[in-house]
Amino acid sequence: MLKRLFACLLLMLTTGVALAEQPLIPAPPQLAATAYLLIDAHTGQVLVEHNADKQVPPASLTKMMTAYIVSEEIEKGSIKETDLVPISEKAWKKGGSKMFVKVGDKVPVIDLLRGVIIQSGNDASIALAEYVSGSEEVFAEVMNQQAELLGMRDTHFKNATGWPAEGHMTTARDLATLARALINDHPQHYQLYSEKYFSYAGINQPNRNRLLWRDNSVDGIKTGHTEAAGFCLVASAQKRGMRLISVVLGTDSDDKRAAESQKLLAYGFRYYQTHKVYSAEDVLQSERVWGGKEPQVGIAVESDVFVTIPRGGEESIKADLIIDGELEAPIQKGQPLGKVVVTLDGETVAEVRAVAAEEVEQAGFFKRMWDALKRFVMSFF
Repeated sequence: MLKRLFACLLLMLTTGVALAEQPLIPAPPQLAATAYLLIDAHTGQVLVEHNADKQVPPASLTKMMTAYIVSEEIEKGSIKETDLVPISEKAWKKGGSKMFVKVGDKVPVIDLLRGVIIQSGNDASIALAEYVSGSEEVFAEVMNQQAELLGMRDTHFKNATGWPAEGHMTTARDLATLARALINDHPQHYQLYSEKYFSYAGINQPNRNRLLWRDNSVDGIKTGHTEAAGFCLVASAQKRGMRLISVVLGTDSDDKRAAESQKLLAYGFRYYQTHKVYSAEDVLQSERVWGGKEPQVGIAVESDVFVTIPRGGEESIKADLIIDGELEAPIQKGQPLGKVVVTLDGETVAEVRAVAAEEVEQAGFFKRMWDALKRFVMSFF
């Protein structure tokens, strides 16, 4: 009886210690919004979601794609930041938020891009769409093609502005995907999203993203509002080596979309961290090479490996190197040789290709024959 009591006590103590070592993470906040999502921008890991795949009208969040395509065209060399864009009557007449360009004006692409991002100008969006594709209608087709390339599977655009139109829809998850692309693919233009003011034609307008004034870690991204969409905000912030992206859709006020976004970002930064497991080309170990001038080759990871973990949970990470069979020369530097699988508490959280860290040339005839003989003999053991 005493032995049984002692065993139960020991189990309770052991279990208590194990539980104490696990990071404590409370339930995520519940927001007053139609849909919302919080992800780690480095890894894409979802930390919080609610109705993330519900299709909703995106309002001016549409302009994130408009800006992305313009940045793509600049990077390809199809247009330049200094190109002068003629303003059409259609662009000038468009209602809603404006940059206040006029018919016949010729405005630099970079100024119009600021007008789209900072002032949420419908006129600037249409002017750029017409300059890139000839018409807003054709530009909308390009937007949909780009959305498909980015993996935005539940999004369909009808215009460059977010003006209400039947079938003009997206989701919180797709908007987070687009936000990651803006940040990673065009960092030179992503910095525009953090600018608080932009003046054109003597009119100084503030960025509608209130978080830029409330939180120094926030550096983007875009607001949106229509009666059907409600007040929306896609935000991004960077702190202690971690970048988060929050998407909040369908709140009932300008202040509410900012406050609810802050709740998500605060939760993510408080309870999670981005942990860098390996840097690109880190050599993990050496492996035997048959028939090579060198007997071994270093195995490296192809790219940086980041994982999202509970804050303080580094000791729960495990990484396994899996080689695709025996290695034979010749081997080229960077040649895929296997993979590294990273797990957190037994669940796979990342996979990256394992590659050769250096070149291994094929050995001469006699060395290859000797290695072949050794392999043959070893196959019996």
